Amino acid sequence: MALMITDDCINCDVCEPECPNEAIYMGAEIYEIDPSRCTECVGHFDEPQCVQVCPVSCIPLNPQYLESQETLWQKYQRLQKAGQPLSPAADASGSAASPPASGT
Repeated sequence: MALMITDDCINCDVCEPECPNEAIYMGAEIYEIDPSRCTECVGHFDEPQCVQVCPVSCIPLNPQYLESQETLWQKYQRLQKAGQPLSPAADASGSAASPPASGT
């Protein structure tokens, strides 16, 4: 699933720079998450970084975008091919790490 930012957002500016996929942007009133770019940090980190830093816990899963771990991994790979910088999970040869074990 992609994540979403609720109306509880206080525009503290801490989530946007943490997103490795540049999925978070300033919307009309609060920050928003582009579901086509959100991988819940799959391929980059074990946990979504925006959720980790949010001081008001306003970043839940978006029920409109149900995605399995495999789908999130495929999205990560697509974003990497589209020109995103390699994640810390990439090895020295430049190939991405193995996909996470599918459990969802």
